[in-house]
Amino acid sequence: MTPVQIALLVLIFVATFSAAIWVVGRAAGNPTHRRLHKLLGASSDEAERAAPQWVDRFADATRSLAKLSLPDEGFEGSALRRRFMNAGIRGASAPMAYFGLKTLLALCAPLAAFVALTALRSPIKGSGLLFVLLLVAALGYYLPNYLLAKAVQRRQREIFENFPDALDLMTVCMEAGLGTEAALNKVAEEIVHKSPTLSEELHLVNLELRAGGARERALRNLALRTAVHEVEGFVSMIIQAERFGTSIAQSLRVHADTVRMRRRQKAEEAATKIPLKLLFPLIFCIFPALMLVIMGPAVIQMIRVVVPAMAGQH
Repeated sequence: MTPVQIALLVLIFVATFSAAIWVVGRAAGNPTHRRLHKLLGASSDEAERAAPQWVDRFADATRSLAKLSLPDEGFEGSALRRRFMNAGIRGASAPMAYFGLKTLLALCAPLAAFVALTALRSPIKGSGLLFVLLLVAALGYYLPNYLLAKAVQRRQREIFENFPDALDLMTVCMEAGLGTEAALNKVAEEIVHKSPTLSEELHLVNLELRAGGARERALRNLALRTAVHEVEGFVSMIIQAERFGTSIAQSLRVHADTVRMRRRQKAEEAATKIPLKLLFPLIFCIFPALMLVIMGPAVIQMIRVVVPAMAGQH
């Protein structure tokens, strides 16, 4: 393949990748946009309705294609539904948009690659062309899975990093005399400026409690939606403290110290990985340029002096 053909294939892949990122991002909703809507005076319902309009239209347009990728047991009974909850995607049309995007990318990406290779008169023929098209189709089909996993990872990281602060605030509220539900409501109101995602999850817990749901069930749903180990430990600690009649505030303080220590350990672990990650860029990118800058003038001077001297000897 010529460099032009390789560049065109890379451009096609980047275009499909960007389109998939945009669709998944719109399906998940943008917390920044929702906060701006609130600051401008719009209600939360209006902000939620404004976000998924494009996703609804895309889901309606690709509904027939989405059925080709839909699991046999359906979306409700699949493990993918939990992944959607972990990513914060709760729109009714998001599953159809997701499966429609998978099928659309699996069909359109190979077609675009075939048209590009044909227009450029690529020498790839026969089995080689079939392998390239199958590879592009596989990348297009599994690209939404990768984007969904990254969305889940980003959301869980935000919850993990801000959860110790929420525990400290809840401890202060309960030591001041507030009950568990009132403390959760207060934390959800105050933590929104630092972590809208965590605030949203705590608001959902309060809504379940106001609707008459059991506290244990609401807390377990919180752990299920977030899938964060520290949140699961918090839920287990609250349930056990209520069952055995121990002090919830003291238990919260101990759990907050444990979670903060884990956050510090993860930060230290990431810091220790930095030298190893910098090793290959230093060896292959920075050191050659540095040696060229340092040794380049000396080599040029040696060539100017030694080459004429050797030529004079001959």
